[in-house]
Amino acid sequence: MKIFHGTENANILKPTVLTLGVFDGLHLGHQRIMQTVVERTKEVGAHATAITFDPHPRAVLHPVSAPPLLQTLDQRLANFEVLGIEQAIVIPFTKEFAAQPAEDFLYEIIHDRLQAKEVYLGKGFAFGKGRGGDIALLRKFSAELGFLADEVPEVTLRGQRISSSMIRNLLAEGRTNLARRMLGRPYGVEGVIIRGNRRGHTIGFPTANLKPHNRVIPKFGVYASATLVEGAWRRSITNIGVRPTFENDAEPSIETYIFDFDGELYGDVLRVRFLHRIRDERKFNGIEELKAQIEKDSARALNYFRQEGVRNMLEIL
Repeated sequence: MKIFHGTENANILKPTVLTLGVFDGLHLGHQRIMQTVVERTKEVGAHATAITFDPHPRAVLHPVSAPPLLQTLDQRLANFEVLGIEQAIVIPFTKEFAAQPAEDFLYEIIHDRLQAKEVYLGKGFAFGKGRGGDIALLRKFSAELGFLADEVPEVTLRGQRISSSMIRNLLAEGRTNLARRMLGRPYGVEGVIIRGNRRGHTIGFPTANLKPHNRVIPKFGVYASATLVEGAWRRSITNIGVRPTFENDAEPSIETYIFDFDGELYGDVLRVRFLHRIRDERKFNGIEELKAQIEKDSARALNYFRQEGVRNMLEIL
C-alpha cells in the first residue's frame, strides 16, 4: 500500500474511489465503508483510496474533550492495507486546515488531485469549515464534477450503532468480548518490552512487561490473551494494573505470561490481544497467595483456550 503524508505528492495513483475519515479502531462500521470502496474500485477501474487525519481533529479543536485513540496511526494504516486499500493519504490536521472551506477541499483535492470517480462517507461524517463537507454537499456537487457520492449505512449490534466511543466505553468496563464483536477482531495493544522487577521469575511465571504505544487500555484485571511471538499467536495470560500486592504503582503496567515459552524478549515490540476477562485486579496477602491465584487464573485461561472456537480464532488472528 502506498502511504502519502499530505496531498502534494505527484505520484498519487489516479483515478480513485475514495473515502475519508478518522477511522479510529477500524471497527465493523469502518470495515463496511472500506469494503464498499474496494468493491466499487473493481467495478469502475480506479484505485481504492482512504484519506485519514492525524492528529484526531478534536485533539486540535477541542483538546480537553479529545478521545484517546484505539489505534496508533501506524496500526490504522496497517489495517487499511489488510482491508484492500491501495493508497492512504494522511492529512496533517491543523486549525488552518479546519478553517478551509469544504468546497475548496472538494474541488482541489477530491476532484483535481485525486480525480475521484466515487466518494463514500460514513453516516454523519463531515469535513471542512463548520463541518460543511457532508454527504449533502457532495451530492450537490457530484453531477457538476462528474463523480458519484453516497453514504454507507451504519452497522449495528444488539440494536446499537457501532462506534469508536462505544468500544472505548466497553474496554473501560472490561467487556472485551463485546468489544471484539464490534471490532471484528480482539482488541490489542503493542509496545516495547521493558525490564521489570523480575518477581514473576521467582514464582514460576516470568512475564513480559509491556510499555504500550496505545492509549486505550482495558479495565484493570486479568485476561486470557494472545501474544504474537516469532510470527505466531501464542496463548498467554495478561495482567493490567498497579500491582497492589507489592508496589501499588502510580503508572499501570501490562504484564504478560506466555504459556510454553521461555525465550528472551527484552527490547522487542510485542503485540497482545485481549480475548476474555478472567477477574478483577486485587491485593493479596503475600507472594504465596498471589502464586496460588495465578495458578488458578492460568488454569482458567487454559480451559478457555481449549474451546474449539477459541482454538480456531488463534489460528486466524
